[in-house]
Amino acid sequence: MNTPDLGLPMTVPDEGLPARVRIHEVGARDGLQNEKAIVPAAVKAEFVRRLAGTGLTTIEATSFVHPKWVPQLADAEELFPAVADLPVDLPVLVPNERGLDRALALGARRVAVFASATESFAKANLNRTLDEALAMFAPVVARAKAADVHVRGYLSMCFGDPWEGAVPVPQVVRVCRALRDMGCDELSLGDTIGVATPGHVGALLDALTEAGVPVDTLGVHFHDTYGQALSNTLTALRHGVTTVDASAGGLGGCPYAKSATGNLATEDLVWMLRGLGIDTGVDLGRLVATSVWMAAHLGRPSPSRTVRALAGSGADSHQEQ
Repeated sequence: MNTPDLGLPMTVPDEGLPARVRIHEVGARDGLQNEKAIVPAAVKAEFVRRLAGTGLTTIEATSFVHPKWVPQLADAEELFPAVADLPVDLPVLVPNERGLDRALALGARRVAVFASATESFAKANLNRTLDEALAMFAPVVARAKAADVHVRGYLSMCFGDPWEGAVPVPQVVRVCRALRDMGCDELSLGDTIGVATPGHVGALLDALTEAGVPVDTLGVHFHDTYGQALSNTLTALRHGVTTVDASAGGLGGCPYAKSATGNLATEDLVWMLRGLGIDTGVDLGRLVATSVWMAAHLGRPSPSRTVRALAGSGADSHQEQ
């Protein structure tokens, strides 16, 4: 029995929430880059195509990072042309000017840089101080904007750092302002180790608003390490955020937190939003089927609770959100 056929979840709108949310799907990049085994480019391309078939409009395709650092994404030059014809936005990660060159050469129109809110993570991830990392991104963003390319700024460790502990809100605001002043069109606030709670999320969003960062330029990226991703997302929606990062099937994880359970699953997000009467344009049945298909290629079940609940009960019934 497929529960959505019974009118579940029941739609009960909640006052003060947005009418529509744009899901920034990160499974094909942030999810698969954490896999131990290399996923063939053809499988990745089919995954992106199936995701596009669910109604998702923003699907992060790959990263133009040096293969030495992320061997799982060494096939970016092969993958991106294989999906470039899709009628969706296909952002790609570019860590430096060389990465930008590679992305622009293939016609990418949306790129992202990956910054840190803490000194420790900037040192561990980029081997630079926080300010040195920002200086490295400045010409990348400037050149992308000169080419009329949309730029997203990822900001990791916004709520906690495995070396530094709690991250002061003003520190996060400072880096967000720096990325905005640099020219980033959009910022994604990352709870990289999954330690955020709703009050902390609200406090950061309030501080950013007070600092003049428009809420419509913000997205949120929550990990579900401590089971807080959906509650944190709901808090962000109540503060006016309308862009939410999620990963099909809950793919991905955080190498810096033991027992991390990965990104917020797109299916779990869509189920909650459907119950709230919030439009996403996503066909939940097709999305579940896509995650089941990908899980078979990876050789393990999806960690998404919604996928598990629906996959055994006729999840191939296509339900429009």
